[in-house]
Amino acid sequence: MTYRGLQPRTRLLRWSLFGLAIAIVVAGVGSQAADAVGSWFRDEYERLPWYLTRTTALLSYLALTGSVVYGLLLSTGILDRIAHRAVSFTLHQDLASIGLALALIHAAVLLIDRSVPFQPAELVVPFIGPYRPLWVAFGQLALILSCLVLFSFYVRRRIGQRTWRQLHYLSFLAFVAATAHGIMAGTDSGAGWVASGYTLAASVVTFLLAYRVVISLAARRGVSPAPSRAERRPAVHS
Repeated sequence: MTYRGLQPRTRLLRWSLFGLAIAIVVAGVGSQAADAVGSWFRDEYERLPWYLTRTTALLSYLALTGSVVYGLLLSTGILDRIAHRAVSFTLHQDLASIGLALALIHAAVLLIDRSVPFQPAELVVPFIGPYRPLWVAFGQLALILSCLVLFSFYVRRRIGQRTWRQLHYLSFLAFVAATAHGIMAGTDSGAGWVASGYTLAASVVTFLLAYRVVISLAARRGVSPAPSRAERRPAVHS
């Protein structure tokens, strides 16, 4: 039996229950939360750009990692067994777009951050910034490469599958550069949960990349890996 999702007839009930749960939470802690948030804003108003640039940097790295992982899962055929390929490819592209958008916000906020003020030229030209210029340059490289990879999605039919795939390999270089930038230039990289996140992301990408190389070598030698669900499906003859 094929799962087709939740019944449309229960949509109103589901949203009503969700709204009721939110209302209960707000009624219980709303006033205290509002006071706490207001107090925090008054005390930390001048540091808001610093918090914003840190948050967008971490979220951008998370989206970039997700996009790279999705791409590797697609290329190895692992996702074919649990999700429709077209949906997975769309999510892969969307994560790349989200990651790039957050990275651009991260860079733009540096212009108004008083902690380490950047000039517009210092955000574009590598090695001239006021803060750890080498490792900031790694972030700039990751941003440029991410732009190229994302642009390749929209010209895929014009440049052909082979060229598109070759350009797509730049995403691995972008991931390495972004990881180095985050660890060496990020102010939160010393925190345990952030360091663990970088370690986990690098480990997952390394493992999937190694698996991708192994199955590619096996395919060249004539040893086919386990067939995907689509490959196991019997052909339909007209």
